[in-house]
Amino acid sequence: MSTLVLTLIIGVGLGALYFLVASGLSLIYGLMHVLNFAHGAFLTLSAFIGWTVAQALGTDSWWSFLLSILVGAAVGAVFATLTELVLIRPLYERHIEQVLVTVGLSFAAVALFEGIWGTDPIHVSGPQWLTQTTDVLGANVPNRYWVLIVAAALVLMGLVLFLQKTRYGMIIRAGVENRAMVTALGIDVRRSFTLVFAIGGAAAGIGGVLAMHASTYVSAHLGATLLIFAFIVTVVGGLGSLTGAAIASVLVAVLQQVANTYLNGTGDFIVVILLALVLLLRPSGLLGKKA
Repeated sequence: MSTLVLTLIIGVGLGALYFLVASGLSLIYGLMHVLNFAHGAFLTLSAFIGWTVAQALGTDSWWSFLLSILVGAAVGAVFATLTELVLIRPLYERHIEQVLVTVGLSFAAVALFEGIWGTDPIHVSGPQWLTQTTDVLGANVPNRYWVLIVAAALVLMGLVLFLQKTRYGMIIRAGVENRAMVTALGIDVRRSFTLVFAIGGAAAGIGGVLAMHASTYVSAHLGATLLIFAFIVTVVGGLGSLTGAAIASVLVAVLQQVANTYLNGTGDFIVVILLALVLLLRPSGLLGKKA
């Protein structure tokens, strides 16, 4: 019983991490139709800078932990904003070129990170509570998974409230539906689209710092590793659907953990099978709109 409880809770925690990485990806694609392969680079740079800040202030302090998350979000937002302004904005409506330029940026970023921080993983530490466990029905659940679950819930709630309740959120949604009409009203849609990229980058930055603590290491390839599962989650949930990404994140991670525990470590294989089934039976994803 305790093994099943531990597997399910770790699956939900891992799903929360997948959602933190996929939320920005899904938001940018859903609102701007930009498939951003450089998303992992936002995540990795945020993790490295977040770790540098935490080291300077003391890694066992909760204040440094929280500040590193805020710094990670800011770094991700700035990196994403510059990417949109310099590389993506001149290529709107040119989707193949967008893919090529973001793929190129992702490879260049990894090479740059290896040149600055080296090729070996850097082991990280945080507040002592994160290394401890909480007893749930006899299962000793690592506390870091609770942090991931809370962070993912806050990010999801913040994104939904921003899009549904704020003026910029309404402008963004209107601009996606009819860009010409919104522009005719005197509203600068391009500024709103840059804001979408910044928010997506901030979500990646938060995910990067928390992924670093969940994995207990940071390396130049951290973002690329998680980006694979983020794309799977985004496709399974439905391209552009935040709610779909949240549901798919938990579904993918729980199946992965159950298979790893009870089916001889076949979690990744099961995830690929799930992706294939979704593409065959429901190509638009669980909550995606039909083309």
